[in-house]
Amino acid sequence: MDRGPTTVLRGVRDAVEPPARLVDWSLLATVAFEAVTGLVSFTLGSASGWPLFWAHRIAGVTFVALLGFKLARVRGRLTDRRQWRPSTGLSVLTAVAAVGALATGIAWVFGLDVRLSYWTLLSVHVGFGLVLLPLVVAHLSTRFRLPRRRDFDRRRTTLKYAGLLVSGAAVYRAQELTNRVLDTPGADRRFTGSQPRAGAGNGAFPVTSWVADDPDPVDRGAWTLDVTGAVDTTLQLGYDEITPDAEHEALLDCTSGWYTVQRWRGLRVGELVDAAGVGADARYVRFVSVTGYRWSLPIEEAREALLATHVGDERLSHGHGAPARLVAPGRRGFQWVKWVERIEVRRRGDPAQWVVTLVSGFE
Repeated sequence: MDRGPTTVLRGVRDAVEPPARLVDWSLLATVAFEAVTGLVSFTLGSASGWPLFWAHRIAGVTFVALLGFKLARVRGRLTDRRQWRPSTGLSVLTAVAAVGALATGIAWVFGLDVRLSYWTLLSVHVGFGLVLLPLVVAHLSTRFRLPRRRDFDRRRTTLKYAGLLVSGAAVYRAQELTNRVLDTPGADRRFTGSQPRAGAGNGAFPVTSWVADDPDPVDRGAWTLDVTGAVDTTLQLGYDEITPDAEHEALLDCTSGWYTVQRWRGLRVGELVDAAGVGADARYVRFVSVTGYRWSLPIEEAREALLATHVGDERLSHGHGAPARLVAPGRRGFQWVKWVERIEVRRRGDPAQWVVTLVSGFE
């Protein structure tokens, strides 16, 4: 007797689907992995970080399969109101967050570039992902079931998970090829996922602020730049005392999902710290904004950075960090401190800067 399509599909699913309890725990592990790798990816701006981005995307494709297995198994409980429980609402909310994270991520990689208020689709994808992790934990807690010994058929289970990961890698590569063949907007993304912004000067790329940093425009005439800390001589420079005679073409890659290559002009940080005089024990240079936002670079990296007052042939606009902003090639955009008013030479790093990035700008 010929088997119908439904029977064939069920047979294929049974051949590739891990045991139900392992699927549930694999969903939690995958969501946790995606959250961690996604957040770490914010700090990676050089091409050497590509393996992390690949791992994130392959795990995301694998998550699609795991979620499909899960929804196929529980669809009866969701569609039959007689089977609803108090926890069903949580299940539905978790499913919505999961589908939202996947849908916005898939749309982004194919180049769909729409904004929801101040947020790009990539930002919305990140938001769904951060919400999804606690929802999955809460959902599992309502149906807590540890895997059983028989769920771990070593050979069969290993083959199934290996197949899921290999398939995830193949689908990811196929998506990249599709972008190139169809010449979709997603074909020009960097390895970070950011889409290009062309042009020169202030108008060529968006004005964005990290979390709540949004100060009033800074009066160039009253603004001063202080160079302090582990230096021989404290310096204080007014705007007119900064000669923008250093130039650097650098790529700014913003974590909200865009990148731009611009010609920046300003003062090389190495000249500033050398003018102040630094001791042999100086290890870091911290850049502090008028908002209190700050970021530190190792001193040798900081020497090659630029304190920019111009982009292209234009003076920096307020939204892009005027009077002066840090230009740190190879770093992500949130580390390019805007509205810099103080440069501090330090003997130690500054772990608290991670906390400051979350609270800066809130009054």
